[in-house]
Amino acid sequence: MLESVRPWDEQERAHLAEAAAWIVGGAPLYRVRKPDVPAIHLVSYFVVLDEKHGEILLVAHRKAGLWLPSGGHVEPMEDPWDTVVRECREELRIEAVPSAVFGVEPFFLTITQTRGQGRHTDVSLWYVLQADAGTITSFDEDEFEAIKWLSLPQVLAEPEDTLDPHMHRFTRKLMAAWGRPLTRRT
Repeated sequence: MLESVRPWDEQERAHLAEAAAWIVGGAPLYRVRKPDVPAIHLVSYFVVLDEKHGEILLVAHRKAGLWLPSGGHVEPMEDPWDTVVRECREELRIEAVPSAVFGVEPFFLTITQTRGQGRHTDVSLWYVLQADAGTITSFDEDEFEAIKWLSLPQVLAEPEDTLDPHMHRFTRKLMAAWGRPLTRRT
């Protein structure tokens, strides 16, 4: 699965190599006890893209205190794509529809030290889903304070310390790979 991710920059190349070594080393991949056992575990993020308007959905995550894509921890023996499907229903109340451009393979990979209590390291596979902005009318209010749609240039204009630490890099990679003009809804 890692082989499907084409590294965008040296940081992603390093993260891919580190993730491959972690997997080959036989370490446990799945979280078995919240929040941090084992200290490194697998996560599936999904970035919902309104392809018509060139906007992505970000959520204000209560525990992280940041604007992030939706996602969740991969359960023991669960395929990471199945995590996307499950978390999409739970968090956004919609079915996971893979992007016509990117499909069901992960598009981006990051390794991130979490913040706050129960600090741990997430090895995150980032998927791209498609949905019209108007179809997401509710969300998991226990987990998120709010949601918002931003054009890709708007994401890049957001202060980095308010977003997932890799959000700007992901956005640049998405813009380059998507290759379409990105316009805001009028």
